[in-house]
Amino acid sequence: MYFFILQLSICDIMLPTDIVPNILHVLLNNGGTISFIACMIQFFFFSAAEVFESLLLTVMSYDRYLAICNPLRYTSIMTSAHCIVLAVACWILGFSITLIYSITISMLTFCGPNIIDHFYCDLVHLLEMSCSSTHIIELEVNVVCFLVLFFSVTIVISYIKIIATILRLQSSVSRQKTFSTCSSHLIVVSIFYMTLLSVYLFPGGRTMNLSKFLSLLYTVFTPLINPIIYSLRNKEIKKSLQEIINKCAFCKTGEL
Repeated sequence: MYFFILQLSICDIMLPTDIVPNILHVLLNNGGTISFIACMIQFFFFSAAEVFESLLLTVMSYDRYLAICNPLRYTSIMTSAHCIVLAVACWILGFSITLIYSITISMLTFCGPNIIDHFYCDLVHLLEMSCSSTHIIELEVNVVCFLVLFFSVTIVISYIKIIATILRLQSSVSRQKTFSTCSSHLIVVSIFYMTLLSVYLFPGGRTMNLSKFLSLLYTVFTPLINPIIYSLRNKEIKKSLQEIINKCAFCKTGEL
């Protein structure tokens, strides 16, 4: 589990690093310019991070499924080598899938005005600026959307089996303890897919400002909140946090 959390943290670093500097530049200058090559590079790493996270969250749900539903065989199935293979496969697939439609987008013909009403190079806005046919890229994007839906369905099925296994436990303490091992992952999955699906699968009836806000959630807020969600399960971190809170409360009381 911690090995996969490490991979998730790498993704959570890569996504804001790709997006946030441009956001700050746009905000400080009330707009900004970006070259076509820089735009495509930004789009590539942004898309790769999103596809990779979808794959990794699916693998992590499989990991939790084995740990809870098949605990006796967990250590023999999820060996270190198996974990490394799954992580490498997620990275390779994430970058390969993104590379294919990034190349297809870069071959499109764009005509003015080349203005993106957004804080990063998003797929929807790039397709809107294209003067050539976008039929091929739309097919590729539909395939990617189908894969993401397949991953989300796989996660749902895994958690249905996990919840069914937890409910069969006799002790309420055992049920609570078992569910706590996958609660952090379930929260992260919910935040990631709710924001992602609201932006790309249900785009209708929204203003541009709302679209930007939702995009900000999964490009900045989600990577920020993921480490906090997982860290709060760690007893040492919770103890240190409680000590800091108590110390601050004591300092304020002393000042009064």
